[in-house]
Amino acid sequence: MKKLYNKINGFWLRSRKWSNENIFGYIVSAIVKLTFIIVFAVLLYSVLPTNEEDLFISDSGEQKDCNVTGINLHGELKTYLPLHAENDTYFKYDSVSSEDITGKIKIANNNPDIKAIIIEVDSPGGSIVAGEEIDTAIKNSEKPVIALIRDLGASASLWAISSADRIYASENSTIGSIGVTSSFMSNAKKNEKDGITYEALSSGKFKDSGSPDKELTNEERALILRDINISFNNFIKAISLNRNIDIETVKSNADGSTWLGTKAKEIGLIDEIGSLIDVERYIEQETNEKPEICWE
Repeated sequence: MKKLYNKINGFWLRSRKWSNENIFGYIVSAIVKLTFIIVFAVLLYSVLPTNEEDLFISDSGEQKDCNVTGINLHGELKTYLPLHAENDTYFKYDSVSSEDITGKIKIANNNPDIKAIIIEVDSPGGSIVAGEEIDTAIKNSEKPVIALIRDLGASASLWAISSADRIYASENSTIGSIGVTSSFMSNAKKNEKDGITYEALSSGKFKDSGSPDKELTNEERALILRDINISFNNFIKAISLNRNIDIETVKSNADGSTWLGTKAKEIGLIDEIGSLIDVERYIEQETNEKPEICWE
């Protein structure tokens, strides 16, 4: 590259001499300058990463090599987030999407330099479909997945990481809440007091089921509970299979309550009491490489 630079620079200097003699020289000089800029840009582009997977930046701003991908499962779990979630009142609080997490798991699996994946959990749960999608992605991961529950790993977020190769948590972490809810606030009595009438205009008797502005009928209640129980049984089966716990044991503990880390380990919901340091030690032991984590 240095030789090429010297040749171009020499040609540039000669062109400046020509430019002192005639107008044609100015044109030649401009062309040479433009050529130099283009060649330099092409050479620079050729040595820079062309894929975001090839470039990782540390907290200090320096480029570093990564062999572990870190993924945050923080906030309420949803299947997706809109592009401008911060401006949407429905998404104004912390949220995370299975769409994003499963995509990052796929990228990590396609990167030969990545030896393991860490999923850091701090979530009250959310969409059971989102939890199931992450669970499926972890099961199909060719790289080992280690989950670390920090403050909270409950409900759908527990389902999401229940098939991880190893689950760590603090002895003070809140874990569990195996259950399903579709509870809501009813405004029916308040509306009646305020003189507001709900006019039912639907194509079927169940189309407006669950509207907070009317009382639930017995049929509607039975219909909603039917689906809750189906989802609940699917949740229990997933925990039983993923954690290798007898299904009757899972059922006996699936009352919607949570446990601290030590009790959660005792009933099989996690594997170890530990922190990120312990996770790193485990990865080093399994891969024979010192983990360098890049958090996505």
